[in-house]
Amino acid sequence: MSRYEIAFSGQIQPGADLEQVKANLARLFQADAQRIALLFSGRRMVIKNNLDPAAAEKYRITLERAGAVVDVLDMDLPIENIELAPPPAEQPAPSLSPASAPGSVSGSSGRLQVAPRDEYMAAFSGVDAPDFGLAPVGADLQDQPVDPAAPAVDLSQFSLAPVGSDMGQARPEPAAPPPDTSHLKVL
Repeated sequence: MSRYEIAFSGQIQPGADLEQVKANLARLFQADAQRIALLFSGRRMVIKNNLDPAAAEKYRITLERAGAVVDVLDMDLPIENIELAPPPAEQPAPSLSPASAPGSVSGSSGRLQVAPRDEYMAAFSGVDAPDFGLAPVGADLQDQPVDPAAPAVDLSQFSLAPVGSDMGQARPEPAAPPPDTSHLKVL
C-alpha cells in the first residue's frame, strides 16, 4: 500500500487573496503568524507524511479549499540511481630538484625554504621561518627549570620591640556603660 506526503511551497490558488489564505491556514492549523510566515517563506515544507491515499486526498481537498496549492507525493517511488562521473586521471607530478623539494633546507643557514604547492601557498613563499625539525621519540622538549634565586633584601634597619610594648596602634574607645533599665517593668 502506497504512503503519501503533503508538501506546501507557498503557492496559492489563482485569484485567491494572500492574506485570506494565510488567515485560513492559521485557523486550520491553529498556528500563530510566525509559523504561517514560515510556511510562506518559499521553501518546500512537508505538512504531513506517511498518509494512506484516502487521508492524503482529504488533506489535499481541505488545503485547496483554504486557497493553498499543495503537492501530494508518493513516498514509495523508487529512488533514481545516478551514475557519477569517473574521477580525473592523475597527472604526473613535476620533478623537483633536491634543493627545491618542499621541506628541504637550503644551505647551512638552517632556514627552511619551501616551494609553494599552489597559488594560496605562494602567498607564504617569502616567509622566513627557522627550521625547527623533529626531536627523537621520548625526548624531553621542555627546558630544564632554573631554581629561582632568593632576592637580596637588607633587613638590618629593622628591629624587634619588647613584648607588650605599644607599637603605635590606635587604641579603641572604651565601651559606654550599659543603659539603666531599672525603671522598666514587664507586665
